Amino acid sequence: MSLAVRFDAIEKQFGPVRVLHGVSFDLAPGRIYGLLGENGAGKSTLMKILAGYERANAGQLFIDERARDFTNSREAEQAGIVLIHQELNIADHLTITQNMFLGHEIRKGFFLDEPAMRDAARDALKEVGLHKNPDTRVRDLIVAEKQLVEIAKAMLRAARLLIMDEPTAMLTSSETQRLFVLMARLKDAGTTIVYISHKLDEVERITDEVIVMRDGRFVARAPTDELTRQQMANLMVGREVSDMFPDKPSFADDAPIAFSVEGASAPGWADGVSFSVRKGEVFGFAGLVGAGRTELFEALVGVRALSAGRIDMEGRSVKLKSPRDAMRHGITYLSEDRKGRGLHVDMAIKDNLTMMTLERYARPFIDLRAERDALDAAVKDFGIRTGNASMCARMLSGGNQQKLALAKFLHPDPRVIVLDEPTRGVDVGAKRDIYFLIHRLAAEGRAVIVISSELIELIGLCHRVAVMRAGELVATLGAEQLTEERLIAHATGTH
Repeated sequence: MSLAVRFDAIEKQFGPVRVLHGVSFDLAPGRIYGLLGENGAGKSTLMKILAGYERANAGQLFIDERARDFTNSREAEQAGIVLIHQELNIADHLTITQNMFLGHEIRKGFFLDEPAMRDAARDALKEVGLHKNPDTRVRDLIVAEKQLVEIAKAMLRAARLLIMDEPTAMLTSSETQRLFVLMARLKDAGTTIVYISHKLDEVERITDEVIVMRDGRFVARAPTDELTRQQMANLMVGREVSDMFPDKPSFADDAPIAFSVEGASAPGWADGVSFSVRKGEVFGFAGLVGAGRTELFEALVGVRALSAGRIDMEGRSVKLKSPRDAMRHGITYLSEDRKGRGLHVDMAIKDNLTMMTLERYARPFIDLRAERDALDAAVKDFGIRTGNASMCARMLSGGNQQKLALAKFLHPDPRVIVLDEPTRGVDVGAKRDIYFLIHRLAAEGRAVIVISSELIELIGLCHRVAVMRAGELVATLGAEQLTEERLIAHATGTH
């Protein structure tokens, strides 16, 4: 059952960009490793080489002291190595069972053994705590449920080494706890687990050893219990990380109301929600997965149906039938799904940035120089690390993709900004940059709404936080009332 891995001077480059520089370290069987590093450190690329999705340009991978060079993920899976991707890798139009067995179908003679696959899928779903009919179409699941399907799918592969890339980014605390119990059980059975996460509290809690990468290089490893979270963060960024949250910008209680909502309802998701946000205020939305926060704001900006409610923009009633309509009224919404709804990842970063304001650059032909100047300004303003303007957005690290998405949605110069999970899947350095950006926007007099599952983030950023539960807004807490205990109590109905 056990499996040992050794990386020996692994190098990888994409075109002229080298992302791994002679990485060497080993993984012993039956241990949980926390693999840490900023976005762009090379963690995911190295793990994709191990799992057969990429091939090294130089160096050697050893599995149980045997040199291996996997040409695809199927070969790696046959060796017992399974990767759970950070970005969901499932087909929305297929059922849960079909997704879990895609390419690994169970056959009975010439035919598929659908009952056997359905039963196995049901058992795997039960293991990860997802109580759904295996015949459910994946498109009918919320994002957190899709993540659990990915984890359940990996369970079916009987992995000897399991790589988890940000597996809890979309999970609730109870779902995360269930996953940790499952990981402990797999470890006891001899499975090696590589756990990639920017949530250092989880790394501290679940891993045996921490391995740190920086700028494509191996820089440190140590038993987890010998490092504090602060030391982990410092190793990741190569410097002292302090003052994660900036001081909250001064904010007048009687500042003009920038955005108000009265009695908003989104069928099946939100019912009779009312709130208002003032100019210069950072206003948070907390709640468990499924509470209706994302769906409420999708309805408010015209992504989905709004069955009832009134929206006022700076005291004037507005009807928002589409995101473009919202943008014209000075409101922009950055989705939690940056690859699905935030960026066109197969287009150049320059084209992504200017897409929402293309009329500025078409006179009547597109002014390429003006577009490049806009990108240069955004790169400097948002701290985006990029090679060149024509570089594909897919080639950026997760943190830089998020910064590009922020730059894109702020390019129209909105007065009300809604950010849904703005730091999901980004490293500590990028998080800090985004926090300072949010407070800068508020200090400029804009109204900023932050939807987040990270309570510490809401407490550190926001002047006030609204809590939703089962589609209703159940409480709004001022800065002096903001504690994790209070927010959880309101979110779970135990207040």
